[in-house]
Amino acid sequence: MSSVTIVEKYPQNKRSSISIKPFFEPTRSNMGLEKYGLSLFDNTFHEESLACLEINGIKRYITGLNEFAPEVKNLDDEEQAAKIKQIRVIVSQLEKELAANVVNPDDPEFWNKIKLLKPDNDDFWGRIKIACSNEPLFLEPEKDPYDLIKLIAIENGGFSIVAKSYDEARQRPVPPKFYLDKLEDTVSTKTEVKKLRNKALSELQKLFDKNTNKLFYVAKVLDLNSAQYKKSTPTDVLYDNMDKYINGETVETNKKKTAEKFIETVALDMETLKIKAIVKDANAHKYISGRGDGFIYHVESGTLLGKTQSDVLEYLKNPMNEQMLSTIQSKVEKTWNK
Repeated sequence: MSSVTIVEKYPQNKRSSISIKPFFEPTRSNMGLEKYGLSLFDNTFHEESLACLEINGIKRYITGLNEFAPEVKNLDDEEQAAKIKQIRVIVSQLEKELAANVVNPDDPEFWNKIKLLKPDNDDFWGRIKIACSNEPLFLEPEKDPYDLIKLIAIENGGFSIVAKSYDEARQRPVPPKFYLDKLEDTVSTKTEVKKLRNKALSELQKLFDKNTNKLFYVAKVLDLNSAQYKKSTPTDVLYDNMDKYINGETVETNKKKTAEKFIETVALDMETLKIKAIVKDANAHKYISGRGDGFIYHVESGTLLGKTQSDVLEYLKNPMNEQMLSTIQSKVEKTWNK
């Protein structure tokens, strides 16, 4: 049986467009390392074995090369057949390179003839590991069969410390230490976020220059602490706080989401925007409030307004409920004018 190098040091080939890179978010605390663009302390690395699930004493490695895995079995017939064919072609290639064992992917006895890459070969899969540091780990799957194995494993969730992509790393509730960087995909994701952020900042500048009244309502709607804003609040403060919001420097740190939300909010008509601000502050000041039944009521009159703030918004936009809108608006605007 061919031996497996447990931890391999790959040449830092700058021509490779695939690598494992450290992931960090400047706005997320990581023992202070985020200030320096680091994921780990210098001269340290994280090493992880290929993920393995054990059920009833049977081990199943997360390789992406097991046609008997649940994620393959759950595909519809056409997708499953295509996936199995893809797996067998790759396994056949790897088996030839690593074990000098030539097996036709179409052979009816395919898995019976595989020697090294059988799904249950613990001696092989149990030794597949990655070791990552602050320096990019370049993968060359076209040249190195072990790089190909690791690449496929990462793409199928085989290593918990490495996200499948930069975008997935950003979406995880608990950020991973590393991500798989396919240059084209990562650049595309980062460019998309930059474009959204730049558009949002451009909209912010327009409001600051030409429509500070709307900027006030936008800040009310987007800032969790909306009650802090009064009509007397300097426009520079509104601008600065919305700039921080767009750049993911507040409670919401996902820059794509914040930019999108800002753009969506700015696009609202003034009536909707103002009533949303009124509803939000009416809730903050307890002019409207929920009860144990899960509905929101006007506190003074006991009038049922809806189940969610969106329901309340629609209720108050209805011309038939103009008097209730006027009553709530009057109270809220008194807090704005203090």
